[in-house]
Parts: sequence; C-alpha cells; structure tokens
Amino acid sequence: MKRLLAAASAVAIIAALPGTAASAQDLPGKFEGVTIDAKLIGGQQYEALYQRIGEWEKLTGAKVNILSKKNHFELDKEIKSDIAANSLNWCVGSNHSSFAPQYPGIYTDLTPYVPKEEIAAFVPSVIKAATLDGKLVMLPRAQFDVSALYYQKSLYEDEAKKKAYKEKYGHDLTPPDSWDEVTKQAEFFSNPPSFYGTQFAGKEEAINGRFYEMLVAEGGEYIDAEGKPAFNSEAGVRALDWFVNLYKAKAVPAGTTNYLWDDLGQGFASGSIALNLDWPGWAGFFNDPKTSKVAGNVGVKVQPKGSSGKRTGWSGFHGFSVTENCANKEAAASLVWWLTNEDSQKLESSAGPLPTRTAVWEYNIEQAKDDPYRTEVLKTFQEASKYAFPVPPLAEWIEISNAVYPELQAAILGDKTSKQALDDAAEKATQILEDAGKL
Repeated sequence: MKRLLAAASAVAIIAALPGTAASAQDLPGKFEGVTIDAKLIGGQQYEALYQRIGEWEKLTGAKVNILSKKNHFELDKEIKSDIAANSLNWCVGSNHSSFAPQYPGIYTDLTPYVPKEEIAAFVPSVIKAATLDGKLVMLPRAQFDVSALYYQKSLYEDEAKKKAYKEKYGHDLTPPDSWDEVTKQAEFFSNPPSFYGTQFAGKEEAINGRFYEMLVAEGGEYIDAEGKPAFNSEAGVRALDWFVNLYKAKAVPAGTTNYLWDDLGQGFASGSIALNLDWPGWAGFFNDPKTSKVAGNVGVKVQPKGSSGKRTGWSGFHGFSVTENCANKEAAASLVWWLTNEDSQKLESSAGPLPTRTAVWEYNIEQAKDDPYRTEVLKTFQEASKYAFPVPPLAEWIEISNAVYPELQAAILGDKTSKQALDDAAEKATQILEDAGKL
C-alpha cells in the first residue's frame, strides 16, 4: 500500500478468448445479445463511473442488468445470502480488499482474460492484495482509500476564535497534527445542536475500522503474533476512549453511532462539522458549490498521529470481480476492464479518489497544476498514503467486525466501560477464530 504511487505505465486490457493470449486490440470486444447481471456498490460518488456502462453497451452490443446498487455493507450481506442459497448466477460484482478474503471460491481468476502488461500497469502492491490463493480476483479501480483530515479553513482565520483558543490551551489555533489536538479543537468548536467539532462513522465495519486505526496510532495491535485478538489492551482503551469522550462531550452529532460514509460526507458538506477524517473520494464533492456549503472553504491535512507517534492509516481499495458461475466470463471481464481502464480512472480520480494506475496519477498532477485546491488534495493524499496499512488479512475480518462493533457502540453510548466492551468484543472475536479453526 505504501508504494501506491510507484508503478509501470498503463496500457490496454483484453477479455481473452479461451485458449488464446490476451490481446489489447480485441477490446472491448463484441458480445451481441449477451446480458451481464451485476451487483454494484451504490453511492453518489460512484454514479459518474456507472454512466460509462452505456458506452460499453453501445461498443459491445451487450447489456448490463444491475441487480443491486447498495452500500458495501448491505451488498456484503446480499452476497452472503446468495452463497447460502447457491444463487450466484450473476456475473460482475463490486469488491473491496477488506471484503474479498471472505469469498475465496466465488470469483474467477482474471489472469487468463488480462494481458500481463496490463496487470503490470497497476500498482504491484495493489495487484498483490487483489490476488488470493494465486487468483487475481478483482481489478482495482480508482478508489484506493486512506483518510486525511478535511477542515473548514475559516475557523482558523477567525481572530476571536484564535484568541479564545490560545487563552484556553496556551498555544496557537492551527489545523491539528495529533488526535489529542483534534479532541481539544472538536470540543472547542462544538456548539450543539447546530455545529459539531467532528464526527465518525458509528456502526458496522466502519466503526471497527476507525477503532482499528486509532488502536494502531496508540501503539496497539488488533491481532497479535499468535493470531489472537489483542485489542482489549491499554492502547485499545485509549483508542476507544477517544470516541467515548467526544460523544460524552457532545462534540459529535448524537446520531453518529448510526452513521456510515454517506452520512459523514453529507454532514461535512452541510457546513455543520469543523473537522472530518474522510476518504479522498469526497474531495471534489466538498468543494463543489452545487453539493457543498463549504465549497471554497475546505482545507486538507495529512491524517493526525496518536500518542505513539504513528498516524492513522486504515486503507484498502475498491475493485470489480467476475464470478466463477458467470456464463460469459469474456464479456464480464471486458466490462470489468472498462470500469477500471485508464479513461475510467481519469474520470473517477478527477473527483478526488486516488488512482491505482501511475499513468493516471501523473496525468492528474499535470491537470491540477493551475488548481490550488486540487493540488493540495493530491499532495496531501500522496503524503497520507505513506502511512497506509491494510486490515488484518483474515477471512473472518467482516464477521469479527460485525461482532465487535455493537460492543464499541455500547461503550460510546455509556452502557459499558471501554474495558468491559473490549473484553467482551475480544471474547467474541476469539470464538469466531476458534470456530474457523484459526485458534
């Protein structure tokens, strides 16, 4: 992940015919009368990419039937239901590096359908993470994710606030570089119920992932060297207390325990949040006056560091996969290529997401040279990517997340102490790993 920005130049891809070498000239191919059923991640930040599907249909003669368009948490539940019901009769699905290890057998190896030079055009570490048990199970899109800190610049230019902050804390009011500073500033800026210092996603893998990266920043580990849950430590308590204390201080919205990513994006864009740790895909949305009340007032800073000196950096990437049961893998692979090719990555990354093709990254830097905000975003996330780290490589990660997050919520809401909640969560996580034969 940390070498995201170093890869070979991008070239074309092919959906190869069985027994033949993949050839760039064959793309996107002709598939008259073929219908590809797809289950895709939903959200406003993905719609621009999906508009390209119509162009692929015109070029190939095929049709795409979108069966589902949901957030990845709901999509994950649907895919698991399909597995249980043995109804994996669709072809293309959205995938993510955090979710992919759960599905070792349902997605086909894309290597026969993708020329070697095209695979080499992606960042090697990303391709490595997309390869499970020797199978390239997805092609990465321009959605490499690591979070940086968005903030409202006007708050740091307000003379009255600067004076009051210095009088209270004894140092200047500047965009924070540590999570301790975030806490102070979040409490300082908050004026509930109309304005809050910060916010966080409060359920499902979203809160578990945020807790995980705060744990690392506090010097802890989620899974120890023996493969056992180790997050119910002193570092874990410090990490969870960050969420608990901000909620108790009313420095975050009361409904934050029900928030997922779209809620956070809309919240910061509404102008009611001072500081927002969020993904690169929101950068364009936040600075667009059509969608955001803070447009023209957005600063971006590398993610803060915890008490250990380490910065948060939970990361991953989105992609598309083809099922083993797909009746026309060539057409499906062509669609997956289309949604991850150079033009698609240019389109997606123009709104803020980080590309997984270096040629596109270099293109974006050139295009942004006369745009101060876009340049700031690119430089910030380039720096942020240096501190990126993936989730523990466990097929049970999502199952563990689903068991852990209610305990995190219980602590945030005051129903349990942080230590009690983490001990209970660790017990549940241990049971899951024991049942899986991992312990």
